[in-house]
Amino acid sequence: MKFKLGEFVRFVDENIEGYITRIIDKDTIGVTDSNDFEIPVLASKVTLVHDEIPESDIVSNRPAIVIPEAQFIKDGVYLGLITDQHSTSVAHFHLLNETSFQLLASLTTQKGDHYKGEFAAVIPAHSTKKIYSAQLADIQIWPKFKLEILFHTPANVEPKAPIVYHERIKGKDLSVAKEDIALLKQKGWLIRLDAAEALIDAEKLKESFFKAP
Repeated sequence: MKFKLGEFVRFVDENIEGYITRIIDKDTIGVTDSNDFEIPVLASKVTLVHDEIPESDIVSNRPAIVIPEAQFIKDGVYLGLITDQHSTSVAHFHLLNETSFQLLASLTTQKGDHYKGEFAAVIPAHSTKKIYSAQLADIQIWPKFKLEILFHTPANVEPKAPIVYHERIKGKDLSVAKEDIALLKQKGWLIRLDAAEALIDAEKLKESFFKAP
């Protein structure tokens, strides 16, 4: 299925449009219209209205910027979770890069013995990219994240050690107050990925960053 949660679609045979708020099965999706009513529909009966520019196009057209070492920011990699602006039942995971490094990121999800490659791309310095979406109501069955990140820069700076984050987000982790996420211009939850604790104890990492401001 080519469609993803949060995308805006229009029905082929009816004058209805809305946002995808549920993936029901491999052939069927749930579309929530302007009246906040979710309609099951065959994926073959809708067309995509708005789509994102492929990340590969954005990166290839962006000139490389060499930052003086004195101004180089080495820390600040986060996993940010926000709700969809059009449907709060949908959650979006973003990889936030506040550093001066380029991030080479790969996300694979795991459900039992089933693995699926969800995302792989370059995240430019001081930018963010959506890497996964899910239904908030399904949080208890969200897959385990296997997120791996490499640091790259043309500057004369030693790359940091790769980040390996293999965790499952649970409902209790989102029971705290949201905080402002500047890069996303929205409130949400943050997990810091490049803290020292991430390489030692993942539970301490979550306890540290799932706190109310």
